[in-house]
Amino acid sequence: MAEAVRPDLLPRLAAFARLLHDAGLEAGPGRLTNAARALSFVSLSRPEEFRSALRTVFVSRKDDIPVFEAAFDIFWAPPDPRVVAGAIPGRSRTLPLAPEKARAWMDLLGLNRSAMDREEDDESGVPPSSSGYSAEELLRLKDFEDLSWAETEQVKKLLQQAPWRVAERRTRRLRGSRSGAIDLRRTARSAIHSSGELIRLLHRKPRLRRRPLVLLCDVSGSMEKYSRLLLIFAHAIARREDVETFVFSTRLTRISRLLRQRDIDRALHGVGHSVHDFSGGTRIGGALAEFNRRWARRVLGHGAIVVIISDGWDRGDPELLETELSRLRRSAHRLIWLNPLLGSEGYEPLTRGMAAALPHVDDFLAAHSVKALDDLGRLLSTLDRRRPARR
Repeated sequence: MAEAVRPDLLPRLAAFARLLHDAGLEAGPGRLTNAARALSFVSLSRPEEFRSALRTVFVSRKDDIPVFEAAFDIFWAPPDPRVVAGAIPGRSRTLPLAPEKARAWMDLLGLNRSAMDREEDDESGVPPSSSGYSAEELLRLKDFEDLSWAETEQVKKLLQQAPWRVAERRTRRLRGSRSGAIDLRRTARSAIHSSGELIRLLHRKPRLRRRPLVLLCDVSGSMEKYSRLLLIFAHAIARREDVETFVFSTRLTRISRLLRQRDIDRALHGVGHSVHDFSGGTRIGGALAEFNRRWARRVLGHGAIVVIISDGWDRGDPELLETELSRLRRSAHRLIWLNPLLGSEGYEPLTRGMAAALPHVDDFLAAHSVKALDDLGRLLSTLDRRRPARR
């Protein structure tokens, strides 16, 4: 038998279980006890045995594996001074947490002091901020339109490493559980082994799945200042969620497969070659009509959330936009509109497109900074399982 678990390891094991719980895995006191017991049967000096023992205890579903692996890499890997905030040492996976919890854990694990901050200190020779904000926080608040080239590269890293977790939904499939409705079939089957006596009742409850996400991003001329960073944002989500992504200007183009490439530069290069109306005019109503006709039935199943990213400048017919948005809203679980101009001081949605769209959207949010996109992440992680009341 391998060595017993060291007493000093137990507090770290409890903290790791808390991180898994925040990431959505079942990691209560019972599993923590089982984890400590499992580690007594493996060699703690062998990393793979240590990882496998904890994975066996904390992972119950196939969908839990990438979440566990990401949490393990973040928590147990030695600190790396070259790692930027939220990155996983030596790996490309990220952990899906709410933004506030993610920052708290990065502070606790010492990952919030980024290489970006150190480079700015070296170049300027002055503290990142004299107002109490870190350089990263100031960068999160800065409008994409005002970013320098160096800041754009830093924001690109922040968007790629941002934690995302879309709310879950109940499916019709059931799985065994310690609580919930009684599973008569499994209970009767288990009674066979005890001569027909019902010794214990088995339960079941619906499986949980992440809601699909559909992104419709405006890449017209008026959105040129924001399009690249918003596509990086779409790529970051597509790497870890079930996402269908479309871009539109004068016509609609599906880019979901292109954004699933691991390398962001290759993905954006492919998008540039496939989309022929970048920085063109805007016909939002026509693009939504094509989406509703060709793609809605394919991608809006299972309670999908639709996110439209546009400034609302539209050269098309406002009545067509209103009709197609109304139709789209009836098919989606939630319809969210992100407008980069909403973060500008004194902005009012008075354009024809925005005025026609607002009565049909459930949420109207800004998309001009990393902080605004964090707010979207917070909303997506806390969505109610029921549809919002339609006005």
